[in-house]
Amino acid sequence: MNDLRIALLTRIFSGLGSDDRLLDALDEARRQGAELAILPELPLDRWMAAERAPRDDDAEDPGGPRHRRLAAAARGVGLALLGGAIVRDAVTGRRHNTALLFGADGSLLGATRKTHLPFEEGFWEAAHYQPGDEPPGVIEGLPLGVGILTCSDANRTGLALMLRALGADVILVPRATPRASWKRWRLVLRADAVTSATWLVSVNRLAGEAGTDIGGPSIVIAPDGEVALETENPLAVVTLSGTALEAARRDYPGYLDVRAGLYARAWARVREHP
Repeated sequence: MNDLRIALLTRIFSGLGSDDRLLDALDEARRQGAELAILPELPLDRWMAAERAPRDDDAEDPGGPRHRRLAAAARGVGLALLGGAIVRDAVTGRRHNTALLFGADGSLLGATRKTHLPFEEGFWEAAHYQPGDEPPGVIEGLPLGVGILTCSDANRTGLALMLRALGADVILVPRATPRASWKRWRLVLRADAVTSATWLVSVNRLAGEAGTDIGGPSIVIAPDGEVALETENPLAVVTLSGTALEAARRDYPGYLDVRAGLYARAWARVREHP
């Protein structure tokens, strides 16, 4: 099975000179051998959900300016890139927090809408966009199959198992979370990795953003649940081993059957419950 060398970039890239800063960061990641760079949640904007009131220009149509900036950066450096934006649905006009994965040529490999939205102090997300209604899928085009769970979606471990059953080898979790909740997040992310026998990579926004308490580590977790990297550095580069995936899937609990029909029947009962 293939390896994949990834870069974790915790910075956000908004304001004057942000395009140049993004290119410089990606260029350094590329020099360190990265094949894929992962940015945090909504990396081209201030954290707008710190306030309750949404603004129209926080969102864009499909293929809008943030999409084009990310595509141009990936293409300019020759590095696959995970970013994101608030994207308006072309049919319904509904706004969605959308993770966007670009290939090294700038082409869009896949997109995933965030499906679970917080609504609390500092994280008034449900006021800014609507939850996606489609389950995340596996994105091809890189040495390993990629699934994406944006921030709160990782708190539903059934989604991680579903992504593994669909063929994911690595689950990417872009986040914007406070330092105070890191102990709980660390537990959840390890559970996602070990129960799905996938690599899990989560990148948080860098601490110190004005008007927020966002901060705390980014993390890389091996498919056996062990932490391979925990860092607050602006840039870190790690190799995800295909051999580690094979070993985890031979061992417990990785070899256990995924009983999709059983789970589907159980969830059907939940839907029928008054």
